Amino acid sequence: MNINLAINNGSKILRNNLIPNAQLDSEILMAKTINKDRKYILLNYTNSINKKELKKFYKLIQLRSVGNPVSYLTNKKFFWNSEFFITNDILIPRPDTELVVENVLNLTKQKNKMHILEIGVGSGCIILSILKERENFYGTGIDISKKCLNICKINAVNLKVSSKLRLYKTDVDKFNLGKYDLIVSNPPYIKKSKLKYLERDVAKFEPKLALDGGLDGLSEIRKVIKKSSVLIKRNGKFILEIGFDQKNKVINLLKKEGFYINNTQKDLARNDRCIVCTKI
Repeated sequence: MNINLAINNGSKILRNNLIPNAQLDSEILMAKTINKDRKYILLNYTNSINKKELKKFYKLIQLRSVGNPVSYLTNKKFFWNSEFFITNDILIPRPDTELVVENVLNLTKQKNKMHILEIGVGSGCIILSILKERENFYGTGIDISKKCLNICKINAVNLKVSSKLRLYKTDVDKFNLGKYDLIVSNPPYIKKSKLKYLERDVAKFEPKLALDGGLDGLSEIRKVIKKSSVLIKRNGKFILEIGFDQKNKVINLLKKEGFYINNTQKDLARNDRCIVCTKI
């Protein structure tokens, strides 16, 4: 069988299982199967594949057809300017989270040396993207998941910024090391009762630890804000990702902890997604 026919068969299976972007997903999974990029697939679609490859391809299609995210099946996700290694132990980086990186880079154009803390590093996509763009910036990342920290380490090595990063396995409540010029965080912020209503790909396959924000969706955000107010230097910037309906409540929490609100930013869907503030 040739590549094109296999992809079309895979795409049909995915469409029948109501998977969006079925053709694209089928192409990406074929690229994974034969260890080539998607460009190769499109230029060599008449090439034949052997039975072993075909079996592997259909297994990936089957996994995708029940909702397994493509990023977990390929172990990679592109974010900002880099490709990140991903496993199902971590939250898949979202395009909306690039807002955090964008704000940091805009705010630090004139800065030469800064120490940044990320609370809840996950794959490392936020802090590593910043360190890659800013040569003289140094990062500290914390997470309660050892698996997340291991994945972040792999990505730091791949992006050649591991010498500028320190990682610690700890809950934010227990972390007391250092004072930081800038703090970033994308904490869990989904209400516990809403988790089961998320898209199938998210609800069934992404780690609850990275999504569950407690009964009101704000339990982790409260902890992050409280600790950040202690760890940040005076006039330091704090950039926080939030849920689309949390802006006013989070702003009140920030003000209580001595933060001045610089601005809020909307994501690609025009939902409130990011708050930029300053410790006063």
